[in-house]
Amino acid sequence: MVLEQLSVVNYKNIAEATLSFSPKFNCFIGNNGAGKTNVLDAIYFLSFCHSSSTTQDSLVIRHEQDFFMLEGTYSDFNIYCGMKRGSKKHFKRSGKEYKRLSEHIGLIPIVSVSPADTLLIEGGSEERRRLMDQVIAQQDNQYIDALNRYNKALQQRNVLLRDEEHEPDAALMELLEEEMARQGEFVSGKRSELVVQLTPLLQQFYNTMSDGREQVSLGYVSHCQRGPLLNVIQRDRMKDRAVGYSLHGIHRDDLEILLDGHPMRREGSQGQLKTFVIALKLAQYELLATPRTTGVPHPLPLLLLDDIFDKLDATRVEQIIRLVASQQFGQIFITDTNRDHLDQILSHGQFDYKLFNVENGEIVNKSS
Repeated sequence: MVLEQLSVVNYKNIAEATLSFSPKFNCFIGNNGAGKTNVLDAIYFLSFCHSSSTTQDSLVIRHEQDFFMLEGTYSDFNIYCGMKRGSKKHFKRSGKEYKRLSEHIGLIPIVSVSPADTLLIEGGSEERRRLMDQVIAQQDNQYIDALNRYNKALQQRNVLLRDEEHEPDAALMELLEEEMARQGEFVSGKRSELVVQLTPLLQQFYNTMSDGREQVSLGYVSHCQRGPLLNVIQRDRMKDRAVGYSLHGIHRDDLEILLDGHPMRREGSQGQLKTFVIALKLAQYELLATPRTTGVPHPLPLLLLDDIFDKLDATRVEQIIRLVASQQFGQIFITDTNRDHLDQILSHGQFDYKLFNVENGEIVNKSS
């Protein structure tokens, strides 16, 4: 997959820009707050139909403006997204509007790495579930449908549980629980499979970046592991009624992240946490880059690297640079506050690249 050109109007602090990209490296240099991350976020939006920082689309519209527009020209098609304040967004592929945005997910595989990703370790379990869902959704549209059906049944069950004036309708409650169990077991199976596939890739990338100084591992934790999910949900129905929400189900799933057998959030340094996150995202890239059906053409994901070198020692930086400069990675978009790391990357070979300076939302091509 190659993004050949991006047009941006009124997106965050970018008033207007039309950028043509290199098929390999595209580096955005500028001070913090200049708008570098906003370029990467616009690319992310065209893949996932929302910003990486918010699902409230109106928040990406530039201050005091009434609309935003994004348009990406890729190898085989064109993607357009536009929205006026107070209206719904329009998402089109080669001029044809999508009936359901879920149909678009996975068309443009993408992996994004940013400083905020340390929340995968330091944040709550919802951050880790979101990562699993994002990876699987890019491979399997059926997964998105099952997750949506589960969440809808969960929300309806919670409404019944919170009703203090009436006892829940027993037949309706059972139907919702059966739907949660049916969809939840499918989702859990996919998540479990993902963790099995990701773990050896994660360990491989982490060992390369850390010179094998530490060992990392992943573990999947789910209520589905306690027996048939329907039984698990129903056995504590009275307790759920008392607290007013569903205590059991795949909405409580989590990932265990271990460093040398101990929880990384307690044991890891800032450098180790960041190394783990980058290794996990590169493992995600490898997984998405692997064809799911033999003989079927499969696009390499776009790789977005947003200010990833801060708080890393020189050895880890060098290892990451060697990895992303290799042939296994396709088109890369990278931000930094200076040009040093880009020069290190380019020193590893004769790479096609473009360099952009970003200042106050204005983007200028400075390629040599």
